[in-house]
Amino acid sequence: DARVRGWFLLDSYLPTFFLTGAYLLCIWLGSKFMKDRPPFSLRAHLIVYNLGITLLSLYMLIELILATWEGGYNLQCQNLHSAGEADIRVAKVLWWYYFSKVIEFMDTIFFVLRKKSSQITFLHVYHHATMFNIWWCVLNWIPCGQSFFGPTLNSFIHVLMYSYYGLSVIPSMRKYLWWKKYLTQAQLIQFLLTIVHTLSAAVKPCGFPFGCLMFQSSYMATLVILFVNFYIKTYWKAPSRTAIKETPVTTEIKNGFHKDYFAAVNGFLNNKKAQ
Repeated sequence: DARVRGWFLLDSYLPTFFLTGAYLLCIWLGSKFMKDRPPFSLRAHLIVYNLGITLLSLYMLIELILATWEGGYNLQCQNLHSAGEADIRVAKVLWWYYFSKVIEFMDTIFFVLRKKSSQITFLHVYHHATMFNIWWCVLNWIPCGQSFFGPTLNSFIHVLMYSYYGLSVIPSMRKYLWWKKYLTQAQLIQFLLTIVHTLSAAVKPCGFPFGCLMFQSSYMATLVILFVNFYIKTYWKAPSRTAIKETPVTTEIKNGFHKDYFAAVNGFLNNKKAQ
């Protein structure tokens, strides 16, 4: 799309490809590096990071609502060129949405550094790696129109999700965070609504590329399958031993050593670690 020519990271696929490769390499090498090392707490980093993603998601949510309202977007089907300046405004927000996907690679890097190996699932890595690449394609060929709907819903979900993550880092807040299960349910509803919205443009077309609609529906279907599998394993079955034994978020490294190291070298180990 000529309207996005010259925008940062869009003119060539190579930066997106190499950043994705670096992400996957960091997971592999980072896991090896942390294997025999105690986990980092990173509490302050996580609070700042999650707050930042929450605010960015809130900005994208508000801006997408305002831009599509201004452009008179048709909820059922919206083409790529009829809204004029509003289309450019939507495309600018969707560029931030694309760029946020590379920022969110840090979700996994934090898991690696905190040795939360049970969180680094196929679903997690697949979702993060593919979204960044898919949205490079979206921004280059279909940067507005019907493409607005999924990011609008996802930005709303991310406001809730990263708020939850940020609050969960603070021990005194954890007793109030009873709604994780409902976040997963909201994510599933988001994917299903996006599929319905995408297929509505195929049933009653408005000029938006049909192949793109089919690809988006298929990709969202893979997320539905993977998230349903995750939901069943997480909320319908007993937690695994790995999850139970996983080091709690409050564990910290001080002066290069795990805090329990100092107890162990004196001949005893405190078994009552903070949960």
